Amino acid sequence: MKLAKNISLLILAGAVSISAMAQSGTKSKEQQKEYHFTTVKANPVTEVKDQNETGTCWCFSTISFLESEAIKKGAPMDIDLSEMFVVSKSYTERAIKYIRLDGSLHFEAGSDVGDVLEVLESDGLVPNSVMPGLNYGETEHIHWELTEGLKGYLQAIVKNPNRKLSTAWLNGFNNILKAYLGEMPQKFTYNGKEYTPKSYAESLGLNKNDFISFTSFTHHPFYDKMVIDVPDNWRWTKSYNIPLDEMLEIMDYAIENGYTVGWVADMSEKSWGDVATIPDFEANDKQITQEIRQIAYDNKETTDDHAMHVYGISKDQNGTKYYMVKNSFGNTGAYNGHNYASESYVRYKTMNILVNIAAVPAHILKKLGM
Repeated sequence: MKLAKNISLLILAGAVSISAMAQSGTKSKEQQKEYHFTTVKANPVTEVKDQNETGTCWCFSTISFLESEAIKKGAPMDIDLSEMFVVSKSYTERAIKYIRLDGSLHFEAGSDVGDVLEVLESDGLVPNSVMPGLNYGETEHIHWELTEGLKGYLQAIVKNPNRKLSTAWLNGFNNILKAYLGEMPQKFTYNGKEYTPKSYAESLGLNKNDFISFTSFTHHPFYDKMVIDVPDNWRWTKSYNIPLDEMLEIMDYAIENGYTVGWVADMSEKSWGDVATIPDFEANDKQITQEIRQIAYDNKETTDDHAMHVYGISKDQNGTKYYMVKNSFGNTGAYNGHNYASESYVRYKTMNILVNIAAVPAHILKKLGM
C-alpha cells in the first residue's frame, strides 16, 4: 500500500487509524506463514480496483457487489462499472440536501451502500470506460481537493449574501464535478450498441428492488426497519434490523447459494490485517454475543469505518471459519487485495450487509412480512 494512503486515507465516517493500516503490511509475511486457508465456497468477483486517496469505499464495494450480481445474470467476468458516475450523482444529491438543511448535513467523501442503489434506480449505471472520472491530471483517484472544494463552495452558498438562492448555484456545483470527474453521460455507445445509463443498467438485469440491507442492534426493534445512526448515512436509508445469528445465517445462505454480500464494517481494530481476527475470543473459543456487539456500538468502538465485498467462505488449518473479502486498495497485502475475516470478527464488527432478496432464507423473509 502506498505511503500516501497509509497517512491520509479517509474511509467512510473517519480516518482509519495508521496502526490498523500499517498492521496489514507488517503482518503480511507472518500471516502467510501462520495461516493456510482452504476454500469452502467462493463466488465470482471482478478484479480488485483501487479507490486510492478517496473516501469512496462505499461505492467501490457496492459496485463490485453489483458486478457479481450482473455476472450471475450472464454478464462477462470482465464487466467494469463506473464508480465515479455514482460518486458524481451522489455529490449532486447530497449538495441539494445540504442546502435545504442550511448546512446541517455531513458533507464528506463517505456515504452508505444504499446510496449506490438510489443512483441505480434514479439514473442507472455506465461502464467505467464511459466515465472513468480522471479529468484532473491524475492517473489514479485523488479526491481531497475535490471534496474540500465542493464543501467550500456549498458553505459559501449557505451563507447566502443575496438572501435568496439564485438559479445558478447548482449548475456551479455540477460544473466543479464535471471539471474533475467528467460530464454525466446522457447517451453512450458500448460494444456497438447505444444506451442511456438507465437502459444499460436494465440490460444487466440490475434493479434496486432486488436488494435488501440488514443490520443487528438492540436499540431498535427486531424485524423492523431502522436508520443506522452514522453521519455518512446522509440519505437516511433504512436496513432491516434482525438478530445477530440470523444476519450471519443470511451471509452463509447467500454464499452457499451462489450470491455475494456487500459488507460494511469497522476495520480500525488492531487485529485487522490481511487476516482479521478477534484474538481474545478465538483463543478461548468464545462467541461474540448480541450484547457484546451492542456495547461496542454504543461506546463508539464500532462504527461504519469501511465497506467491502464478501464473496466466499474458507477454513484455516485449524478448521476456523473465515469470510473471503474483496477490498478496494489495489493488489496489496499477502492476498493481493483480498482479506480473510474470521466469523468472530464479522459478528463483532459488522454494521450492515447488502444481499439479493433471493439470497435470504424464506423463514426470515416471513418474519419481515415479505
